[in-house]
Amino acid sequence: MEQSLFDKPNSNKKTDILTISQITFIIKTALENTLPGKITITGQISGFKQHSSGHCYFDLKDANAVLPCVMWKSDFAKLKFKPENGLAIVSTGHIDVYPPQGKYQFYADSMSPAGVGALQLAFEQLKNKLAAEGLFDDEHKKPLPDYPFRIGILTSKSGAALHDITDSIFNRWPVAELFFYDVPVQGDGAAEKIAAAIKDVNKRNSKLNLDVIIVGRGGGSMEDLWAFNEEAVARAIFNSKIPVISAVGHEVDFTIADFVADARASTPTKAGVIAVPDIKEVLAALESADRRIKTNAISLFELCGQRLKTILAAAMFRNPLLIVQNREQLLDGIENNLAQKADRFFAGIKLRIETLGAKLTACNPKSVLNRGYSITKNAATGEIIKNIEEININDTIITELKDEKRIESRITGK
Repeated sequence: MEQSLFDKPNSNKKTDILTISQITFIIKTALENTLPGKITITGQISGFKQHSSGHCYFDLKDANAVLPCVMWKSDFAKLKFKPENGLAIVSTGHIDVYPPQGKYQFYADSMSPAGVGALQLAFEQLKNKLAAEGLFDDEHKKPLPDYPFRIGILTSKSGAALHDITDSIFNRWPVAELFFYDVPVQGDGAAEKIAAAIKDVNKRNSKLNLDVIIVGRGGGSMEDLWAFNEEAVARAIFNSKIPVISAVGHEVDFTIADFVADARASTPTKAGVIAVPDIKEVLAALESADRRIKTNAISLFELCGQRLKTILAAAMFRNPLLIVQNREQLLDGIENNLAQKADRFFAGIKLRIETLGAKLTACNPKSVLNRGYSITKNAATGEIIKNIEEININDTIITELKDEKRIESRITGK
């Protein structure tokens, strides 16, 4: 009979020589036969790495030992939190040998944080991540409209939240139009559908003309509310062009959606209080404003009437032609002043002309003719003869007398 690999070797027999694959198989089989199929261990994560394939590789360690671990992509996708180096966890899986490297390792099927719930850790991790990105900052919060008339409600048609929200709105603001969008609010895929609904409403808002959106659900466990702690919902709310009110759970419940939304309502009923004004208060304010306007208008009319009486009592309204007559008198005065200045001006000009004329007359060489003198010119040259040397015998001369009278003579002697 062929000897089994697990038989104790006979000391008298020759020692068998085993291949690496054979000894690895022996160890693998021994572990499978010795260890239970499922083991729950605890340790601290070290060297965590997620491969491009989606599989995760890390070590779990305590003060004295290190255990290599693997978590397949399909199991890792079920985790609500993100494993981090230094995090103490509790994990369930099995031990097996990885023949290509000749090492044993722990294959984790599930894990949870030690000392804190997985959901709570996931909540804190995502909250810290989004806060670091600024998604919760007040500068990104859109103001809610003072008087919304078209309101979108995203929740489940089967939940009580829908009735709580609509009753609250209609009790306070019955003039509003409500638009309902049915979405699942818990369970697998709920977060993706809520996010898609928010995006879809924004995409179609050119026709919907919504003033505000209320997103929420009634109370429940952390698992029930988890869809509103998903990153997809948070980013859809942040990217919404329409203001969003988060109304999830009860007073003590806080979700990631609450932090990123433009406003948080502690309950679905409170969402209606936050979203719309009280019509009674609005009508009271309008009545008060109406009274103030009427009072101010009456006071203004009375004041204007008093001013009108004062104006009508003025002299110009008692004798409206007075202004025109005063202006006419002013023009007459201006005309008289101009006439006097013109007379003096032209008189001065006339006197100056006469003076200049007298001077010109005095300088006129022919003026001496009027006093009995005469002027003698050479008939040939037209030049005035001043002395006898300027003429010769037989020259013709012209003697000019008063009144353009002339005598022509010929020189016969000198």
